[in-house]
Amino acid sequence: MATLTTQFARLSILQLGMPGDSPVCAGVLLEDPANDRLYLRLRRDWDAVAPSEAAVLSELEHDLWTKARDLGAAQLLDRLHYTLSNTLTISSPREVMVEDFERAVLRLYREYVHTTVRPFVTHLPRYSLAVAAGKFLENHEIEEEGWEEAPSGLTPTPAMFVARIAGRSMEPRIPDGSLCVFRAGVTGSREGRLVLVEYDGGGANDRHTLKVYRSQKRENPNETWEHKTIRLEPLNTEFEAWELDPEENRFRIVAEFVQVLY
Repeated sequence: MATLTTQFARLSILQLGMPGDSPVCAGVLLEDPANDRLYLRLRRDWDAVAPSEAAVLSELEHDLWTKARDLGAAQLLDRLHYTLSNTLTISSPREVMVEDFERAVLRLYREYVHTTVRPFVTHLPRYSLAVAAGKFLENHEIEEEGWEEAPSGLTPTPAMFVARIAGRSMEPRIPDGSLCVFRAGVTGSREGRLVLVEYDGGGANDRHTLKVYRSQKRENPNETWEHKTIRLEPLNTEFEAWELDPEENRFRIVAEFVQVLY
């Protein structure tokens, strides 16, 4: 079993205060002092919170990331404390402990920054696994648990949703308890892809699983093809693969794994 190591970090909060408006949290900056590296995430709905400055503010995250790469995290943060205007301010850093910097900065962003929800433009719906399976099995609307902001490099679509994974079978790539993005409607070959499976024989708490899909096919005398074997494989070698009977209609591919949010 892999041991997670906590690491010392410093968290700073970026605040935006437009004239006449109450300050809002603009983003989070997480310093890795041991490696002099900066992890950051800034809001993207600048046109909603600062329309007159949206064009400039939309470049801020990339600008800070570039400067942190060139100067180092400590020097950049020190410079920000002395050079930011009254519109943008940065808090004094506070110590936090994290297990993974990339996941931590996204978790802290969700905790401190409350952005404008734009369904399937910047945000994706979050469902429980059971509700997600029901939504894409039935053709009707099911109330979501909330909305999660999509990463900047991902273009949301109505087929995408977010769900939380329980279990260690796909570690280290997909940690236990992580929120993940999925895409319903798996098209083309499933071979080697990470798929979310609903299994009819499972209990209330274990009827959904995320695994690597493997299959072998055979040709019938009438020149059609059918599955010979279907195997669901974990990434964590501590867990065993599942062999499924292709003739049993007890499982359904709900969606394909896209990426971990945090």
